[in-house]
Amino acid sequence: MNRSRLLLADDHDKLLAEVTELLSREFEIVGVARDGAALLAMAAMLRPDVAVTDVRMPKLSGIDAGRILMAQGMCKAVVVLTAYDDPQLAQTALQAGIQGYVLKINAAEDLIPAIYKALDGVTFVSSEIASKLLE
Repeated sequence: MNRSRLLLADDHDKLLAEVTELLSREFEIVGVARDGAALLAMAAMLRPDVAVTDVRMPKLSGIDAGRILMAQGMCKAVVVLTAYDDPQLAQTALQAGIQGYVLKINAAEDLIPAIYKALDGVTFVSSEIASKLLE
């Protein structure tokens, strides 16, 4: 069975290790980046199926990196994993072409389904953000 290939990006090592452990059961983790510029460089070389990135990172935000990744066809989908439950930030991410907006507090429940939805071309937003977007 071919597992989808993921590239992860976050500037917090502990969280990156936890997310890697969570996702490695379902997906092949092809690399980890600790800033937005490294995410772009690694994606250009590794061509992952999905990039999972934090919003706020050094050198380049996850949203800006996601916009570039999608525009240049470096991956099939981008999912944001963030602590920010700001509906305006989520809207900005979705308008940038990012397919998933997952809150870190919901990662255990939402992240794997969000990645599968993104691979299918379906947008996924954590329920707390989805309800705020509808207000």
